[in-house]
Amino acid sequence: MIYSAMKRFNKNPDTDPETHPDTDSRSDNNVLRDPDSECRFELNSMRLMGIFLVILMAVSVLFSVSMVLRDLPVDGVWEPNEARVFEEKLQKVPSSEDDSFQSDDVPKELLDGLLSAEFDKRSCLSRYQSASYHKPSSQKPSSYLISRLRSYEALHKRCGPYTESYNKTLENLKSGHPPESSDCNYLVWISFSGLGNRIVTLASAFLYALLTNRVLLVDPGVDMIDLFCEPFPEVSWFLPSDFPIKKQFDHFDQNSPHCYGRMLKNNSTKSNGLKLPSLAYLHLVHDYDDHDKLFFCNEDQSFLQKVPWLIMKTDNYFIPSLFLIPSFEQELSNLFPKKDTVFHLLGRYLFHPTNPVWGLITRYYHAYLAKADERIGLQIRVFDTVISPFQQVLDQILACTSKENLLPEIDRQKAIIHPGTQMSKAVLITSLSSGYLQKLRDMYWEHPTATGEVISFYQPSHEEFQQTEKHTHNRKAWAEMYLLSLTDVLVTSSWSTFGYVAQGLGGLKSWILDKPENKTVPNPPCRRVMSMEPCFHAPPFYDCKAKRGIDTGSVVPHVRHCEDMSWGLKLVDLEKEL
Repeated sequence: MIYSAMKRFNKNPDTDPETHPDTDSRSDNNVLRDPDSECRFELNSMRLMGIFLVILMAVSVLFSVSMVLRDLPVDGVWEPNEARVFEEKLQKVPSSEDDSFQSDDVPKELLDGLLSAEFDKRSCLSRYQSASYHKPSSQKPSSYLISRLRSYEALHKRCGPYTESYNKTLENLKSGHPPESSDCNYLVWISFSGLGNRIVTLASAFLYALLTNRVLLVDPGVDMIDLFCEPFPEVSWFLPSDFPIKKQFDHFDQNSPHCYGRMLKNNSTKSNGLKLPSLAYLHLVHDYDDHDKLFFCNEDQSFLQKVPWLIMKTDNYFIPSLFLIPSFEQELSNLFPKKDTVFHLLGRYLFHPTNPVWGLITRYYHAYLAKADERIGLQIRVFDTVISPFQQVLDQILACTSKENLLPEIDRQKAIIHPGTQMSKAVLITSLSSGYLQKLRDMYWEHPTATGEVISFYQPSHEEFQQTEKHTHNRKAWAEMYLLSLTDVLVTSSWSTFGYVAQGLGGLKSWILDKPENKTVPNPPCRRVMSMEPCFHAPPFYDCKAKRGIDTGSVVPHVRHCEDMSWGLKLVDLEKEL
């Protein structure tokens, strides 16, 4: 009987709780729909209706509570369904909230000119909200960089996917005919390697496209669309899925017939004797050879400038070597008067977390980090557990944070120390292992700090090993990089692009943990980086004019060897050293 009454109740369109929230009006409507019924039947019906309304209200309350509890971040774990919940909440935001993102309220970061305001604001909340989470940046974009970015956006709109110019150039590529002169030339970036590598290489590819007046098209790979908002207005930067040679990307290497280094090898290393192709593949991966490295020579750049389609695969932040190419020197100087701001500015221009990832970031930040007086980021990446065993890495972290006064000492002699300033510090740890969190948290739990400061430790995830192709793994990794960039002080690991991205986006000069040798803690355990720029791990050592090897870290004052990799190159700002 209860089941049949429920069916009758559900079939009544006037009893929809979303359109008729008033319970009395719903009951009245049911009575009026059956005027010939006996009083007793009416009374029973009303009682049944009351019971069902109570049940529905109880279910509604339970559902609301479960949603709230499910949204709370858990210490040490990202919930797998957090992104879906965040998207559902976005759909329920009242239209009046759109008014909170009017042009007068756009953060200064956007109005400084780095970002274009020609976007649907709710499609990418991080573009408009990130400035309120980051500390104000003292590194402002030059007026020339702003102008060039707006010019690039116009070029991308005119030549991007499925535009008339794109279709025409693509037809020429498909036909195999000799390349025709065109206003639109392209650089295609192949999604390759880990997420940190992809971010720094994509910034490199964009700067090269900017310098050579090319349209950058991004191979979306398995997850790029889910991780990053579109950075250019109106036209996508993602390479269309029907691009004719997209299926060949995984097989592109130094032996590919389109490989520029291979072309040079078959032509005695001289580009001036090559027949102009419609497409050239640039192999700039860490295993590239001397012929591939000729990409960084002026003569070869003059040749490549005429090729309509360049396809690039790299796992290197190669921007420092672009500063050693004479034809780019003046343009780069105009774009970046302060040489150590390149990734910081390009990173904040290009890389905006999508709404699901932004939900992960903001929920975790408000739950664990926002109320602390100081936020400390600790990024731990161990490449070889034999060379860097757990206890040695832990000892090095403690030695670094103690020496640089980043964390207070503990007092092992006393059980309680009366608080002094009651200053609170929240330490955000990112690591594949949960062991460092447990050891540090236990140490500061079991013993008071000598200064009375309150120290708390948090770690969003511990995946145990890198899972480059796993969708949820990369979403967590991107969220954690961004959370690290929101800290006040940062300690990072040598050789790690994960740390490079965090310090660059945050505009931070981190303390970098020196790579241990002989299973001993280095002395000093860490050092302050020269600049917030990433390191180019595999640069060329070649003088294109003299045709001989040189130390490219001593050619110009603003390109030097990295702190964490003696043969690597990084950009520094000379004015800050004076």
